[in-house]
Amino acid sequence: MSTLSEILSLQHFLFSFGLAVIIGLLGWLAKALSASGMLAAAVIGTLIFGLGGWPWAALLLAFFISSSLLSKLFSARKREVSEKFAKGSRRDWGQVFANGALGAFLVVIHLLFPEDVWPWLAYAGTMATVNADTWATELGVLSPVLPRLITSGKQVPPGTSGGISLTGTTATFAGGALIGLVGWLFDSSLPGLPFILVVAVAGLFGSLVDSLLGATVQAIYYDPVRDKETERRIYNEDGTLAAPIRGTDWMNNDMVNLIAGMAGALAAAALWQWWFV
Repeated sequence: MSTLSEILSLQHFLFSFGLAVIIGLLGWLAKALSASGMLAAAVIGTLIFGLGGWPWAALLLAFFISSSLLSKLFSARKREVSEKFAKGSRRDWGQVFANGALGAFLVVIHLLFPEDVWPWLAYAGTMATVNADTWATELGVLSPVLPRLITSGKQVPPGTSGGISLTGTTATFAGGALIGLVGWLFDSSLPGLPFILVVAVAGLFGSLVDSLLGATVQAIYYDPVRDKETERRIYNEDGTLAAPIRGTDWMNNDMVNLIAGMAGALAAAALWQWWFV
């Protein structure tokens, strides 16, 4: 990990700001981020890069790069179910903060308590969750069989909130394991295989929490134009927000992602304490 003097140096922080801005701009040019998402990524990236150093930056970059590449690679296949999702492949400021705000909070905790290992584990767990969930979404559409609702096991159309499949679950574990591997490569102070396993399991757990929330309390609307369920907000002819057919209107996809990230963070810290301390 970086020392406190290195983290707080003006040169280091300016470099971190420049790197975050460049990455945000590249994400916008690649159509992975909207304009608001680009600005939010610059803010979150500056905090994480500037206060955490390369190990923390590496996990955020692993998530952003791998998820953006998958979005591009399978965009044609995902287009078939894209109307179900609240937002497109371009992440806006809400998605960026939902995926990164907890990480920014944890890097501040790390700065205040540099000898404690749990903020790093929690950060790896939340990054594993958002990466795992994105991999499940992007690769789950490749499943040769219909997904099943996590609460009932009933088969549902691809893209349905709360639907899981073997393909998607395997992608979930792999996405979390990638974060664990990158974390260990950039900070080998913890034993490699246990760290990777804990982070992968935490990512899987957080992603399953995401699916459970999606099947129960996330706001789902009926789109009369497409005659389908959707996470997108639907408005009545008079401009008022339509009532969700299930879930709670404030529990949108960004809120679900934030809660799932918290679950992954808690899981990683708790699993390490339980298994290896």
